Amino acid sequence: MDHHTSGHHRQSSHASSFHWLSFAYQGLTEIPYDTILTQTDTLEVLDLSYNLLDENPVLLGQLEKLSTLILDCNKYTSHVKFPYMPSVTTVCINKNQINNLPVFVEEIRRKFPNLKILSMMNNEAAPSYFNGGSLTQYKDYRQYVISQIPGLEILDDTEVLEKERAQARKTYRLQQSGHGSRKRKDNSSRKHTHMQKKSNTIIRQ
Repeated sequence: MDHHTSGHHRQSSHASSFHWLSFAYQGLTEIPYDTILTQTDTLEVLDLSYNLLDENPVLLGQLEKLSTLILDCNKYTSHVKFPYMPSVTTVCINKNQINNLPVFVEEIRRKFPNLKILSMMNNEAAPSYFNGGSLTQYKDYRQYVISQIPGLEILDDTEVLEKERAQARKTYRLQQSGHGSRKRKDNSSRKHTHMQKKSNTIIRQ
C-alpha cells in the first residue's frame, strides 16, 4: 500500500480529537514515545515511515485504538518483535530489511490477530518484479503469506481473492503433510498409527 502521501510533518490538532500522528521523514533512530504515548486512548494511525528505526516497538502495545501502523522505509529485519495489538488491522512495512519470510510472518500472525491489510513490498522476503523476483516466486510468496494469515484481505496492494485463498490453503497443507511424514520417519516412533499422522498434520496447520 502506498501511504507515502500521508503528511510529512507532525499533525498538530487538539489532543481530544487527535487520531493521526506522523513522524515521517525525520531521520529518527528511536521511536518518540514521549509524544506518541500521550495519545494512547485516541490514536488510530501512526506513521513512522522514512526514518532509521530498527528497535522493537514494544511500547506501542499501549495504543489501545491503533488500527494502522506504517513503518515503510526503515531498517526493520525479519526478527523484529511487536507487542500484542489486537486493534491493528493494517501494517505497512515496505522497503525494510526483511529477508526471512516464515519468521516475520509468524510474528505478524501472532501479534496482529485481526490483520486485514499487509504491505511488505520491496523487502527481500517479498519477491516481485520490483526487486528481481520471478512470477513463480511472487506467487509462492503470496500463497505462503495468505495461508498463514487467513483473515488477510489485501496483500501488497492486491486484493486476496477467494480462489487464491483456497489454493493457498491447499498448497500449504501439501507442504505440511510432506514435512510431517519426513519427521515421522526420522523419529521412528512406535506410535505411528494412521490417526496419529492425521492429528499431527492438523496440529501443524
